[in-house]
This record gives sequence, structure tokens and C-alpha cells, in this order.
Amino acid sequence: MTKDLDWGKLGFGYIKTDYRYVSNFKDGKWDDGILTEDSNIVLNESAGVLQYAQTCFEGLKAYRTKDGKVVCFRPDLNAKRMKDSCERLEMPVFPEERFLDAVEKVVKANIDYVPPYGSGATLYLRPY
Repeated sequence: MTKDLDWGKLGFGYIKTDYRYVSNFKDGKWDDGILTEDSNIVLNESAGVLQYAQTCFEGLKAYRTKDGKVVCFRPDLNAKRMKDSCERLEMPVFPEERFLDAVEKVVKANIDYVPPYGSGATLYLRPY
């Protein structure tokens, strides 16, 4: 089942989904991460992204195949690019296997936002 949206006329804008995955880096390590319905983030006023624009993100899409299967296009390469970007920026690296697990969890939790095959639409994920 999918959400009742006009998939052919979505455009390229933000549509809030039901869940997102959040993992925090604290005391030198990443926590276990959770799926949450809260779309707000809390940032410290000295966060690098605000002071030095130190950030990285990846963008990938989930879509349905002709047989109804939900897939993402080469998320392993997105995970590697995220790791490489973090290393270059000297940021804490989110492990590639955790990245893939988080993508899978978010897609499954928001499965109703994956458009039907043939609609021309996709569920865009933007891990940051």
C-alpha cells in the first residue's frame, strides 16, 4: 500500500515521511541509533556545520521494480562515499555497514512513501 499522493506531480520538494533514523556521536563513538518520528534536530551553537560549514551528505533513491520489489540503487557506493567524505573532512566516520542498515530500516519504516512502479517518482533519502 502507498500513501495517497499524486505521484506524478510531486516535484522536487520536501514531503515529511513518518520515520527517520538518528544516530549520535558522543564520547568518541556512535550510539546504536533509532528510528524516530521526530523530524527536529538539536544543534549546539558551536556545531561545525554552523561555524565552518563542515558537513557531508549522500542522496539515494528507493523505488519499486516492475514486480513490486523495493530497491535502492547501489547504496554500498553511497556508504563508501559518505565514509570517504567524513575521512577527508576529519569527521567521525559512520560505519558503512551501519549506513546500509540505517537505509534499510528507513525505507522499510516509510514503505508507504515508495511510489508505485511506473509513476516516475522515487523516495529520496538524504543521509547527513
